[in-house]
Amino acid sequence: MLPPEPRLPLARPVIKRGMYFVVHAPRQTGKTTTLLALARNLTAEGRFAALYFSCEAAAIADDDYVAAQDLVLQSIRRRASVLPPELRPPDPWPTAVPGAQLDVALSAWARACPRPLVLFFDEIDSLRGKSLLGVLHQLRAGYTDRPEHFPASVGLCGMRDVRDYQAAAGGSPDFRMGTSSPFNIKVQSFRMGDFNEEDVRALYAQHTAATGQAFTEEAVARAWEYTGGQPWLVNALASEVIDLDRMDVPLTETITAEHIDLAKERLILARTTHLDSLLARLHEPRVRRVLGPFIAGEAFAADPTFDDDLTYVRDLGLIAQDRPARVANPIYREVIVRVLGAVT
Repeated sequence: MLPPEPRLPLARPVIKRGMYFVVHAPRQTGKTTTLLALARNLTAEGRFAALYFSCEAAAIADDDYVAAQDLVLQSIRRRASVLPPELRPPDPWPTAVPGAQLDVALSAWARACPRPLVLFFDEIDSLRGKSLLGVLHQLRAGYTDRPEHFPASVGLCGMRDVRDYQAAAGGSPDFRMGTSSPFNIKVQSFRMGDFNEEDVRALYAQHTAATGQAFTEEAVARAWEYTGGQPWLVNALASEVIDLDRMDVPLTETITAEHIDLAKERLILARTTHLDSLLARLHEPRVRRVLGPFIAGEAFAADPTFDDDLTYVRDLGLIAQDRPARVANPIYREVIVRVLGAVT
């Protein structure tokens, strides 16, 4: 595993300034790993009380914003056991009128905590409708009371930037939050990027250092070519080659480009969890509208800055972050053609 915190280098300066921010990236790119490491390091250094937690359990609440806030607070309580006792939240949470539980609870915790609070809300876009809006509105309402009476810094993490669409939380794309979103207090949005070729080489070199099994230069280059640096794919290709229950290439054997070729095909045919989650997205009308021209061999002329569907597909990681617009990597390209071309 590559050191996680350097993958989000601009987060620390924002946290030290006491600002709120957004982190977004496709699934399985390392968001959770990075935020966990950042929270752990910030707390260990003694200046902040930093906590990572997930909002995913609150997704079942749908529009029941009271239940959603109770579930978020329960997630905070469970995760807070990793903090030193003096930094943990009040037990029980203070009583609040329905719909204001998060505001009252975080205010009480900030007042009682001897250090400024830093909170990372992961899977924020799993909340829906009024539940999502309720959380964002309360964070904005408490923002002016930081750091003595509200968390000093908050990071919201999800697949998309929460600035514009309820669709990011599973709702209708026609419901627009607007530019003045309930989280317009954010100072910056960070998108976690993919690995570069040197990252892929460094990651595979760790396996060589640990086991003595080498990758040829051609194997590393082929892995980079097939994955475009998508972190899960980079790991999955190598794991497919060395895993005892898969290709099981002996440690005494050098890993070659031919091994990577075979591993790529096996991943696609096995429809691994990561690729299966992509397949579900391919049937969304707004995704098909963007990917259709690619399959037809046509240029997609829209500007990602202003085309909402293209931005959505880019945030899902299906197309590359830079221009020209194109499918993110050859593995995705092959999966997309196989799935969307099946009917034809």
